[in-house]
Amino acid sequence: MRTMPSAKSPSGGARPSSRSRSASQPDTTHDGSGSLAEQLLGRIIQPLGLIVLTRDRIQEVLDDAAERGRVTHSDANELATELVDRGRQQTEQLLADIERMFGKGRQQIGATVRARRGESLDLIMRSADKARRTVGTGQSIPILGYDELTAAQVQARLDALSRAELRKVRDYERRHANRKSVLAAIDKHLSAD
Repeated sequence: MRTMPSAKSPSGGARPSSRSRSASQPDTTHDGSGSLAEQLLGRIIQPLGLIVLTRDRIQEVLDDAAERGRVTHSDANELATELVDRGRQQTEQLLADIERMFGKGRQQIGATVRARRGESLDLIMRSADKARRTVGTGQSIPILGYDELTAAQVQARLDALSRAELRKVRDYERRHANRKSVLAAIDKHLSAD
């Protein structure tokens, strides 16, 4: 009896089983090194149990089955068409899922970069405030760029202020934005001292 040929990789060679591959080759998929093919194999194809069969390979196997009398040529052609159609649908779904994951990753990276940029700018502004207060120059309010800051940014800078500076900020806040969260934070700092 003739045995069925083994599945082949897209490059044409026989594909090693996952067991023999992991035992004979170092796993480079988890540390970010290795080729794109290794990354795809280790992170997508093997975990999802995917296989790659070309239309020609499917047709070859079904023609072989028809020649042996296991299926009719008509049934073999119908089965090949159905398998290829299902494979295309699953491939399109997989690609859509991958694209969605990349999109989420891009959004998360963008948000992280923006947050870090904001943190860096806030640190620089705090240092500038401290230097300006030490020298005694600049505007009368002890926080540089106060009117452009959010309530959270103002609250983050209150720790470095003296009681007199806190009172100046409180008076300025009451006359201008009058944000309850900022006023409450200032009062909390004043009562703690």
